[in-house]
Amino acid sequence: MALSLGSKNKYKRMDSELSDDFEDDASHHHHQLERKKSTRKYVLVCAIFASLNNVLLGYDVGVMSGAIIFIQEDLKITEVQEEVLVGILSIISLLGSLAGGRTSDVIGRKWTMAFAAIVFQIGAAIMTLASSFEVLMIGRVLAGVGIGFGVMIAPVYIAEISPTVDRGSLTSFPEIFINLGILLGYVSNYAFSGLSVHINWRVMLAVGILPSVFIGFALFIIPESPRWLVMQNRVEEARSVLLKTNENDQEVEERLSEIVAAAGISIGEKNEEKAVWRELLSPSPSLRRMLITGFGIQCFQQITGIDATVYYSPEIFHDAGIVNKSKLLAATVAVGVTKTAFILIATFLVDRVGRKPLLYVSTIGMTVCLFTLSISLAILGKGQLGIAMALLCVCGNVAFFSVGMGPVCWILTSEIFPLRLRAQASALGAVGNRVCSGFVAMSFLSLARTITVGGTFFLFSLFSALSVAFVYKLVPETKGKSLEQIELLFQNHNEWDGSEMELGDAQHLVHKA
Repeated sequence: MALSLGSKNKYKRMDSELSDDFEDDASHHHHQLERKKSTRKYVLVCAIFASLNNVLLGYDVGVMSGAIIFIQEDLKITEVQEEVLVGILSIISLLGSLAGGRTSDVIGRKWTMAFAAIVFQIGAAIMTLASSFEVLMIGRVLAGVGIGFGVMIAPVYIAEISPTVDRGSLTSFPEIFINLGILLGYVSNYAFSGLSVHINWRVMLAVGILPSVFIGFALFIIPESPRWLVMQNRVEEARSVLLKTNENDQEVEERLSEIVAAAGISIGEKNEEKAVWRELLSPSPSLRRMLITGFGIQCFQQITGIDATVYYSPEIFHDAGIVNKSKLLAATVAVGVTKTAFILIATFLVDRVGRKPLLYVSTIGMTVCLFTLSISLAILGKGQLGIAMALLCVCGNVAFFSVGMGPVCWILTSEIFPLRLRAQASALGAVGNRVCSGFVAMSFLSLARTITVGGTFFLFSLFSALSVAFVYKLVPETKGKSLEQIELLFQNHNEWDGSEMELGDAQHLVHKA
């Protein structure tokens, strides 16, 4: 009997111990799930706030396409002045992008975003109150500098705070917000076009100030980049940020040691390195490959004519046969909705199927749409079929752009460069982007008068075809790799000669769709 009772007590104790272990495991698992949820929410909020500056660029691009019609009528500007007014923002924004790299290394990624918003607000206010073309240009120049800072720093900041697994989708947020800004600009054009000519374009431009106000609130929520903190030798602060943005402590320590090693602090490289710009101007073979990839993809994003499509969509539809101003602006809203909808698809797919398959689908689709648009404008003329084809091709072009070339371009340039060079090298890529954008925007009307609108889009289709070859030969797949692993990828160039496999992935993606 005593033995029996002792056995029962023994089993009770064992059951109790097993139960305690199970409860501990369940509690730990619950804690991990809660931390995972809170971490993802926090990183998502940071990415959203960091992308607000990009709404300003998108809004400016979208609103100027309609506002320019009324500015021309109110201030009696010439066609050349119209081209300069539209295109100068892209050219001037390169100054902001160039200065943004160095500024963000000195004052930090976070405060560079704040500075960008302040400069843009001043520029937008001057444009709103402008009474002449000259004053309008002063405001435009300031707005361009602010946009240059904002566009350059947002993807760098997001890439540096994001966990590896979500980095692609989060780094595409700036492009989402550019598209959202474009859509808001188009809607603003349509909404305020009924006001008097002297007032409507001013209200359209003034609305652009609102997004930058929210950036002030963002500064109280978002942290500084952990990678920038490490570069300032503030390692403990960097660890506390990584604890908020990563799901477990082991991953935090792994990321931190990688960042410290990349920054050169752990092995005393920092003092021995060449000055950043000297290193960029006389690059090693691996850095040269990075620069060709980063700078090249940024230039191809713009020379395929996306800004001409967005800035001058009313002129394109007018050439196809739409005459009424209200209908012209309504057609541009359809373009904005398409562009914004498809960027969301890219955000969902970029970390699932990879960067390169999306680039294949994007560049091939854009080539087909641009070529078809050029043929339809040249052959069909002004009629219902011509209008339908123009609308279909323009919407198709912006859809394919938003699926790949739009977001992936910025993702790649924020991923591929070493930590010590990332800000300046990304700034250099942004400069290439803005110069090409400005060149296209400032020459489109003149080129269209010389070789027709159809001929201009045929030229864009040739550049788009070249971009397919560029992606095939010079762009590696970076999905699922840490920023530090990507740096090693370029040092071992043979490891990413997987172009045929990645093209097969793209064909599979199209097949599934």
